[in-house]
Amino acid sequence: MIYHFLYPLHTTISGFNVFRYITFRTIYASLTAFLICFFLGPWVIRKLTTLQVGQYIREDGPESHFQKAGTPTMGGALILFSVIVSTLLWTNLANSYIWIVLLVTFGNGLIGFMDDYLMQVKKRSKGLTARDKLILQLIIAIIAGLLVYSRPGFDTHVTVPFFKNIAPDLGWGYVFFAAFVIVGTSNAVNLTDGLDGLAIGPAIIVAATYMVFAYVAGHIKIAQYLQINYVAGSAEITVFCGALAGAGFGFLWFNTYPAQVFMGDVGSLSLGAALGSVAVITKQEILLVLVGGLFVVEALSVIFQVGYFKMTNGRRIFKMAPLHHHFELKGWPEPKVIVRFWIIAIILALISMSTLKLR
Repeated sequence: MIYHFLYPLHTTISGFNVFRYITFRTIYASLTAFLICFFLGPWVIRKLTTLQVGQYIREDGPESHFQKAGTPTMGGALILFSVIVSTLLWTNLANSYIWIVLLVTFGNGLIGFMDDYLMQVKKRSKGLTARDKLILQLIIAIIAGLLVYSRPGFDTHVTVPFFKNIAPDLGWGYVFFAAFVIVGTSNAVNLTDGLDGLAIGPAIIVAATYMVFAYVAGHIKIAQYLQINYVAGSAEITVFCGALAGAGFGFLWFNTYPAQVFMGDVGSLSLGAALGSVAVITKQEILLVLVGGLFVVEALSVIFQVGYFKMTNGRRIFKMAPLHHHFELKGWPEPKVIVRFWIIAIILALISMSTLKLR
């Protein structure tokens, strides 16, 4: 909105020309989202505490987690609000990609909110069923895939990192591939959200990484120089990624160990889906496996643990899944697990950035 109100004034006041620059708007979208979280955070925490929206701790979880029982959850609504408001303020709203990522982010946030509401407020032990949650996620993801696929000139080839000559064309099947990426990322982030700041830290790192990918993919000269897919209009997604990172930092202020608030499904599902949709739009879908490798490993640890448990009649690969609980039970203090996982996320992001030249 700010862009639409102030940029047209550049014809009379040259200083307003600054609003045309995506880098400028990305910086201020990030700061806006951070400040919204920072100033509204204490009020949201008090409100959630008053409403007795406290975190439920699974009985079979690590013993150290029982002291967290009652910590306010559903704080992800603050992230969602900050991202949406900041994006609406600083982006070019005529860009259709912005509305696609907002649809995916808000839609999955709504699913997460329903799940949290049923569990935390209505005191249903499991909230939405896994089946219902997955169906709702798939509906939103397929709609997003169709919208991206139907956009004029959108390339349905899939980019394979490190190999510039390998790019299979999925045609109409790209819709389902995009849906898989969005839903898979959403649930992977959800599974990672188990320790104070564990999920939001890597989410900030992935958002910042895709901030670069979105900018170069939407800049025809840079895209040609780096020999990556040029996606007309995708540069505007840079501003959205900035808002994601800024909101993440704002939420981390209160979510860092020991956490004053947890994000809940309303935060983790929407964050993951947002990152998945950005990966699809920027044509860096498979690279998300590397950029968000921490989320992938966490999700795979659950899949392997459950599968091995069923095949071997009760034997386990890890002491507990997701993987972060395994290290807790090995005796690592929670802050050590969190920081080491953040370090791994940064290393993976740096390796991912190198693919811009290694191809």
